[in-house]
Amino acid sequence: MAGLEGRVIEIGCGNGLNFAHYPASVSGVVAVEPDRHLGHEAEAAARRTTVAIDLVDGDASLLPVDDVSFDAAVISLVLCSVPDPSVALAEIFRVLRPGGSVHFYEHLASPSDPLRRFQRLGASLWRQVAGGCCPDRDTVEAIVAAGFVLEHVERFDHVPGPSVPLRLVAPHVLGTASRP
Repeated sequence: MAGLEGRVIEIGCGNGLNFAHYPASVSGVVAVEPDRHLGHEAEAAARRTTVAIDLVDGDASLLPVDDVSFDAAVISLVLCSVPDPSVALAEIFRVLRPGGSVHFYEHLASPSDPLRRFQRLGASLWRQVAGGCCPDRDTVEAIVAAGFVLEHVERFDHVPGPSVPLRLVAPHVLGTASRP
């Protein structure tokens, strides 16, 4: 959340885990979440923070907000599970003002050929058991293809345990991009 300021939209806020990390420089957050159960948990998280958070029903493919109305967007473990990342990214592009930033934390396809093949082989089963998560997407490339300019990209492996299936989602990226 470093560097965030102004009006922010968080797409796929889940249970609101990120809310506690918004800096005081954020004037308000519109948090979009399609899952009703997670939305209820996000409401509770919103009550525990000092930043004004407005929770709305919606999804990444059709954001229920005006064009060029945000200074920044936050996506955290969202692009791996939306049906079409290019549609979601086009919506984010639509709602950001020129010069606005996208802060992202996502799974991504491995740059390593053996792991990438493993991801492709296991992707179908993983999608079924992990809420539609696609572990083999080229997330950074999709962000660039949507017209954003990469500012910072940090790739790393995050394996939350020794489980072989979790290797499918070990490659992660944390970064920022801007809307020209």
